[in-house]
Amino acid sequence: MEGLEISVVKLSEVKGEFRIEAEHYQHKYQKLLERLNKDFSYLKDLVSKPIQTGHTPSMKDSRFYGGNIKFVKTDNLRENEIKEPFSNYLSNLGNSEIKRTELQEGDIITTIIGATYDVIARSCIVQKSLLPANINQNIAHIRPDEKKINPEYLNVYLNSKYGKMYLEYLSRQMEQVNLNCEEVGMVKVPIFSDTFQSKIESIVKSAHAKLEESKSLYSQAEDLLLGELGLKDWQPKNTLHTTKKFSDFAQSGRLDAEYYQPKYDDLFEKLSCLNCKRLGKIVSIKKSFDPGSDAYQETGIPFIRVSDISKDGIEKTELHLSPIDFDIPELKPKKDTILFSKDGSIGIAYKVQSDLNVFTSGALLHLVTTDSSILPDYLTLVLNSVVVKLQAERDSNGAIIQHWKPSDIENVIIPILPEQIQKKIASLIQQSFECKAQSKHLLEDAKRMVEAEIEKN
Repeated sequence: MEGLEISVVKLSEVKGEFRIEAEHYQHKYQKLLERLNKDFSYLKDLVSKPIQTGHTPSMKDSRFYGGNIKFVKTDNLRENEIKEPFSNYLSNLGNSEIKRTELQEGDIITTIIGATYDVIARSCIVQKSLLPANINQNIAHIRPDEKKINPEYLNVYLNSKYGKMYLEYLSRQMEQVNLNCEEVGMVKVPIFSDTFQSKIESIVKSAHAKLEESKSLYSQAEDLLLGELGLKDWQPKNTLHTTKKFSDFAQSGRLDAEYYQPKYDDLFEKLSCLNCKRLGKIVSIKKSFDPGSDAYQETGIPFIRVSDISKDGIEKTELHLSPIDFDIPELKPKKDTILFSKDGSIGIAYKVQSDLNVFTSGALLHLVTTDSSILPDYLTLVLNSVVVKLQAERDSNGAIIQHWKPSDIENVIIPILPEQIQKKIASLIQQSFECKAQSKHLLEDAKRMVEAEIEKN
């Protein structure tokens, strides 16, 4: 029968591993085991402390949260990168509850629990710039023993197709795909020469240097923007009460007290001194669509949701749509379109770098500049800045699930800086993205080198 795959294994092999599900014995896994059958060590023998998972301190105890210690969760951990924003920050007390997984520079963390195979086996080496930080229970903490293996090489291997496949091979599909620490420790790691491992380390460090340069350039653009707006180091007023006229309620249609917090008045007072326009006057706003969960499939045209985007770019998604059933070219984002989130994590903006063959969720609006005096890169930075974040907070305050009405989004106040300043900001952002692309390219080179070395043996 076409498409039917049959694997034959000995009963002794099944008993030895205590695994009886057929998926565990697919041909691709059998070939993987054959390829990694010599010159390897188990991951558990290459660490300086036992592999452990993190934990979540009780959310009911406010003393555990609100500090400056980044709490890394599955959504933050991507391949070779830990992405903001962090939904929680731990206090020193909260961190002390899970002290055993407090991160150090050179540690490796990998996702071990997720809804799909695409979520597990995302690995990243911890950089000094991330610290202080800790992890939750969906992530495994690996501290390599540098006397036995190069941490950068180990991380590249875990992100290679062979490392990821081995973690997938050891995982179990129940309500979620998951691994435990003992299983992570049973990953076979090929051991190559110190010279080869050092070569990989050099490439990886160059990649991370490019990524840090990218972040620095982006920060320069942010500082330039806020400095020109008079908002650098600005702290909005945060008093406990304010007084409003009835006419204010009538005009806004809002009766919730949070909408009238003094910090919003303080922001608009700052903006009143600047040349500003309503967002709806400088962009066209196109809504996307939601095809329904029945339309999702494993292959086809990628379907991008809010969780798949950040100000830095679009992540790989596990959801796809049929190119036959969804042949809607006008709904695919074109170059310089700004994807802007209105539901869930609202107010995230990302400018598309080139035409994309993807569809986006109805929670993402497509913004296209219609005013020639506004540069898309500049507008994207403003949308991601405190200027718009506070307006988003004001408009959506009080909702359990955040939703930003398109009619409110159209009325967002956008400060318009002189063209030469916009160009300088746009140049910094473009340089930032170029450095990020170079970093990604270097990491891909390192990964291909490791895969090629495995395939030689």
